[in-house]
Amino acid sequence: MSQAPRVRILLSETYNPWFNLATEDWIFRELDPSTQTLFLWRNDNTVVIGRNQNPWSECNLTRMEEDKVFLARRTSGGGAVFHDLGNTCFTFLSAKEGYNKTANVTILLDALKRLGVTAQASGRNDLVIPLEDGPRKISGSAYRETKDRAFHHGTFLIHANLSRLANYLTPHPKKLESKGSASVRSRVMNIRDLQSEASHEALVKAMIGAFCDFHGGTAEPELLEPSFLESQPSLKRTFEHYASWDWRFGNAPRFSHQMVEYLSWGFFEVHVDAENGHVTRAQVFSDALYPDLVQDLQTALTGKPHSRNGMQQAVAEVRARHPSQERELGELETWLMGQVEV
Repeated sequence: MSQAPRVRILLSETYNPWFNLATEDWIFRELDPSTQTLFLWRNDNTVVIGRNQNPWSECNLTRMEEDKVFLARRTSGGGAVFHDLGNTCFTFLSAKEGYNKTANVTILLDALKRLGVTAQASGRNDLVIPLEDGPRKISGSAYRETKDRAFHHGTFLIHANLSRLANYLTPHPKKLESKGSASVRSRVMNIRDLQSEASHEALVKAMIGAFCDFHGGTAEPELLEPSFLESQPSLKRTFEHYASWDWRFGNAPRFSHQMVEYLSWGFFEVHVDAENGHVTRAQVFSDALYPDLVQDLQTALTGKPHSRNGMQQAVAEVRARHPSQERELGELETWLMGQVEV
């Protein structure tokens, strides 16, 4: 029986976050943990939220849609982050037996040193640059373990557009109260602020060198493209899961949303409670002269996705019962669809 290779290196050739996060999950669940594995990847224009976060309270979804920014949800916890091509992401897979969390930190610090950057570990998850006015974070990590494998992933800020973080991680000013965890904004900086020659390509080379030297092995990087999905059915299913509305939005914690507007035919105040992305309770208050229509709207909203499509479905049910109010329902539909952002 042949012995498993000592190291394996995977490089993503796509910037699609659903592909890259699905690949991470596939690595964690299916690859041989006795082989030390390094996966390097980048996402373009993406907000990645933690497993238990609420996209409606964490993200400016309207701005994201206008700017064609991806929304992705990871399986690990933590706060929301913005990725662009100035971020380099890394993933380590190791056998749990004999695993030491400081090993990967040593590799990361060595890779930075090869770029001419001296950093230090801060707490359990971060790498920082010590400056006179205080440390600045350049890398954050998260960890996950099972009975036989250890998983460590994180990101480096090389030349990320840090001003865009606030554009997409600031909640839209709506009356939206969430019981999910809010993201903590950290003081961050780019590696290129210290080392002007730093680049993704240079960091990848440094990471591979530090990884192979630490583990005493060599390997040719394997390039992963979207076509790789066709040869890996389980990875393809995982990709479809990460790309789905149910995972990205439907996995949201419980929250409440209040919508208020004067329409041409009456005042409307709509309160909805939602969980897992679907309306669990709705109350509609109105002075409109169609009380049955208002009551039917309240009933129709319950159980629908908290999305534009869900609002459209609810109004369609009301329209079937009140065909003579087409003009009024058209105005109501337009307003409701504009309130939920996705």
